[in-house]
Amino acid sequence: MKIITERFDLKLKCGVRFCGGCNPRYDRGRALEKIKDYFKDRIEFSYAKEDVDYDILLVIGGCTNNCASFSQFNSKLGSIKMWSEDHIDKVIEELEGILLKSN
Repeated sequence: MKIITERFDLKLKCGVRFCGGCNPRYDRGRALEKIKDYFKDRIEFSYAKEDVDYDILLVIGGCTNNCASFSQFNSKLGSIKMWSEDHIDKVIEELEGILLKSN
């Protein structure tokens, strides 16, 4: 019998939900790209879809109303919400914490 000694690192699966963009006060897509670049090969980001299980949801609003609905999505660890470019570092910090707990 062959013993497998390789370690398989599974990426954290993050569903991304954007608001409708009726009153954006910053470039939400660029904010996501900054977050994605930071986590490169450690987190798999994809647009949130119903009937898909995610580890975490990232809800990106364009203003303080942060009105994007997300209760229709499945997430084991809840959600992280942002509505300002100033929240990028906070989101990175929260995702880092989740990664640390999962290893």
